[in-house]
Amino acid sequence: MPAKLGKWFSPAIVLLVLAVIVVAVLLGTSVYIVDQTEEAVVTRFGRYLTTKGPGLQFKIPFGVDRQYTVNVKTIQTEQFGFSTVRSGFSPTYADNERESTMLTGDLNIIEVEWIIQYRIVDPRAWVFNVMERTRTIQDVSRSAINMLVGDRTIMDIMGPERSAIESAGTESMNKTFRAYGLGIDVIAVKLQNIDPPAGVQEAFDDVNMAEQDMNRLINEGQQVYNAEIPKARGERERIIQEAQGYKTERINKANGDVARFNSVYEEYRRAPDVTRQRLYYEMIEEVFSGEETTVILDRNFDNFLPLRNLDSPRSSTGGRQ
Repeated sequence: MPAKLGKWFSPAIVLLVLAVIVVAVLLGTSVYIVDQTEEAVVTRFGRYLTTKGPGLQFKIPFGVDRQYTVNVKTIQTEQFGFSTVRSGFSPTYADNERESTMLTGDLNIIEVEWIIQYRIVDPRAWVFNVMERTRTIQDVSRSAINMLVGDRTIMDIMGPERSAIESAGTESMNKTFRAYGLGIDVIAVKLQNIDPPAGVQEAFDDVNMAEQDMNRLINEGQQVYNAEIPKARGERERIIQEAQGYKTERINKANGDVARFNSVYEEYRRAPDVTRQRLYYEMIEEVFSGEETTVILDRNFDNFLPLRNLDSPRSSTGGRQ
């Protein structure tokens, strides 16, 4: 038995085993794989060397080269004012009241919950420039949202300024993160629940309902205004057009009468007797041109027609016929 054991533990076998172990260690510490969603930041003796992309990569073993894989494709999320907790098979939400409670510009208290979505765009800066990266992201995000909420009234925050806060928050955070050299790009800031504190919720609901009623009445009044004003304007234009037409008609008639009078006057100056007689005839024609017949009697006539009266004494004396 000792002879057999000595055979197995001969120097050649021991050297072979040691060689296999060294090769395994070399392979284990000199080869690494970078995933498709990652990039590897490589250091040599603790100093930045290069950044490797996806695939099988090699490095100097025994800790001379070290790699730090960074996920640069996945969009990462940070939650504020609430946190998602797994309970059974569905997520529940744990409130963070201290983080979500803020003071608005009109000195009202409001609870704001939001998330930010970001992606790492500079793996080297992400690894080396900032030590407490997650805390830095959270502090900058809280500061930006608190500043934006503090510049607005509570009704603006819950209404028309919501999207403006999200856009301004994204811009402000990116500006700060670039100044810090954090190596990330904030893609979106999304406000979640925006509510007043529970103690004043009922009063706030009453105010909100009153605001809605006011807006409804204003909209109804605006609808009536939009219906009546164009109608009144159209009626006004119609009356103006009729008045303009009547004005033009009267002016044209007056101009025609003036021209006619001037023409008659010129004719009268040339032949007064003829013109006087023609005017007389025109007047008589106008008088007798109507539907009703006008009868003119001369009291000096004995009969309607100017004929000799047969009963008169002149007829027997052979007066002139």
